[in-house]
Amino acid sequence: MLCDKVRRQHRKASLKGVPGIDPKNILIAATHNHSGPDCYGFPDSSGKTAADIEYLNGVCKKLADAINEAVGKLQPATVKIATGKARGKIAYNYYAEKLYDPRCDVIQFLDSEGKPLATFVNYACHPEVIGAGQGILSPDFVGPLYERIGQRGAGVGIFVNGALGGMVTADCRGPDGRDMRTWDECIRIGHLLADEALRIVADAPVEKEPELFCGSTIIEFPVENQMLLAVVKASPLGFELNEKGTIATQVNVVNLGNAQMLTIPGEALPNIGYYLKRNMHGKHNMLLGLTNDAFGYILTKVDFNSFERYDYISRTSLGETMGEIFMDEALEFVDACPRPEK
Repeated sequence: MLCDKVRRQHRKASLKGVPGIDPKNILIAATHNHSGPDCYGFPDSSGKTAADIEYLNGVCKKLADAINEAVGKLQPATVKIATGKARGKIAYNYYAEKLYDPRCDVIQFLDSEGKPLATFVNYACHPEVIGAGQGILSPDFVGPLYERIGQRGAGVGIFVNGALGGMVTADCRGPDGRDMRTWDECIRIGHLLADEALRIVADAPVEKEPELFCGSTIIEFPVENQMLLAVVKASPLGFELNEKGTIATQVNVVNLGNAQMLTIPGEALPNIGYYLKRNMHGKHNMLLGLTNDAFGYILTKVDFNSFERYDYISRTSLGETMGEIFMDEALEFVDACPRPEK
């Protein structure tokens, strides 16, 4: 809903003389830190919600303004693209320690003189060092990540999450095994991930004229979870099911040079992430999680409600069929799109 509002506001501005971008080519991703304002508007058991509608409207306007400003400052760029394992104590899976994707995908954009304009980091990890219980407004480790990228002369930092579901989280465990929910840990993890991303991309070759393709499709999901159905209907943000009783989302495939990117409208579990990546067609395959929508956890039907550990993520998923529907239709769309460069 909020992403569509941003696209509409950009469209209105473009009609007034601002160069426009096709709304289907506007991708909006959430870092999903746990110490920020409520952007879901889901009511609690008493019917109350923590969402500040005025604040959210302001965020949508600023996002549209930022898109318009970026369009006005477009310039030629070359790219460096690389994939590698991010080393060090950054992330782990709370449910099964090693069950996560340690790969970090990096795209660095360079100006005509070879100076970095921006560094894009695609890595799967919940930014929840601070967490929701401390009453602190914080960018979590993503803030220090951006600062470190800038300090090292690598341009503007851009972080987009990957397949972070169930439960790939920041490894802020101390020697006693308890989480150290401090700003110092945000700095440590953010700086370490930035350093690893810059190490990974440092020796990548420059692609001077990379081909760019952006395609979109609509995927629909049944809302089988009755609890989420009630929550969606009661939200002040105005979520709506279509006439078929399903909820629809925009899914994009982006090819840039030898990289291929696929958006995910929620938090896919790592096994889904691995499956998608190995069936995509780039030399570097990237998953842009929590992009365009955030429909909770995405599980395969064999995992749904199968383990006690998965009780929570099953309760906060649209339903048992969501994973299969997404994998099948997303990969069908990937196959129908042009292949990226090799």
